[in-house]
Amino acid sequence: MRITVKLDGFEGAPSAAYAILWLDKETRRWSREGHQAVEVPDWGGLRSGLNGTMICDQHVGDPICVLERLDVDAPGGPCEGLAGRVLWYVDGATAKSTGRWHVQCIDREQIRAERGVFAGEEGI
Repeated sequence: MRITVKLDGFEGAPSAAYAILWLDKETRRWSREGHQAVEVPDWGGLRSGLNGTMICDQHVGDPICVLERLDVDAPGGPCEGLAGRVLWYVDGATAKSTGRWHVQCIDREQIRAERGVFAGEEGI
C-alpha cells in the first residue's frame, strides 16, 4: 500500500510551502515527490509511534516530523481525505513547528516504481 500525503500550513513558512510524500507501508520507507519552500530529504524510513507516524531520515533515527494520529498500520490503512497536524522538528532540534497533513490518495495495489530512489534497490 502506498499513501500519498501532502504537508502544508507550516508556521512561519510562506503560504505556498508544501511537501508531498509517498509513504510505502510494506517497505517502511517514504519518498519526496514534490516540495516548495520546505526542505525535505529525498527519502527515508517510517516508524509508528504512540502519537502517529514518524517520518525519519535514511538512517531511521530521530524523526524529521510526526504525522499526528496517522496510523499507517491500521487494518485497511487510512482513508483518503483524512487530515491532521504535523509536528516538524526544525533542523533536527527539539523545537518544533506545526503544520497540516492530509491523505491525498491511496494505492492499495503492489506498485513497482520505474526507478527506485532508495539506496540498495536494484535498477537505480
